[in-house]
Amino acid sequence: MFGDERTAPQSECESANRKSDGEEGAAVRPPKLQDGVHIQSMASYIALLRAVNVGGTGKLLMQDLSAMCEAAGFRCVRTYIASGNVLFESKLGETAIRKELERRLLAHAGKPVGVAVRTAAEMAEVLARNPFPNAPGNRTVAIFLDTAPPDTALESVSGRVDEEVAMGRREIYVLYGANMARSKLRIPAAKNGTMRNMNTVAKLAAMAAGKGESGTPRATARR
Repeated sequence: MFGDERTAPQSECESANRKSDGEEGAAVRPPKLQDGVHIQSMASYIALLRAVNVGGTGKLLMQDLSAMCEAAGFRCVRTYIASGNVLFESKLGETAIRKELERRLLAHAGKPVGVAVRTAAEMAEVLARNPFPNAPGNRTVAIFLDTAPPDTALESVSGRVDEEVAMGRREIYVLYGANMARSKLRIPAAKNGTMRNMNTVAKLAAMAAGKGESGTPRATARR
């Protein structure tokens, strides 16, 4: 559970993001990894925190999450809604980013907080590969995993009533029916994942590509 966000001025990185992304509609190229740690140039990332209670109050303020990212050396840090979504730019690779964020979150919260990381191109792909494109976005979710789900992942699903489940590359998609709030669906392969509905996925993909709203950047004092 994450705390309320505070509004802040528009990010100084917005214009740079638009320039680096190129013309609207241009394809977003995935970053090239170097030894799995660094990439050749700055790339846009989205980090998704798993929804757990942290800290003495049970809340992690998004301004604290932004401060962690800035302290880690990430640029153009923005958060989107108070559910643990943060966008930024970095020259690090996914594994290094995840380890750095999880280390800082552990120090802040006193307990492990899992993080799923995707590039802007990967988030766009998650949206494009949604197997239920005509279903309501608030009833369709992607469960983000660190690695590809096993081929047998769907065989262990239990408690299904009217839900539909499909595999992605490193995600598991679920379409919930009318009884979503009372669903008893269990997906063992997704137990360490973090879920976002397709409305949120679409917004994050647009923001990471430099389109749509700017999110909530952290306010910094000017001297």
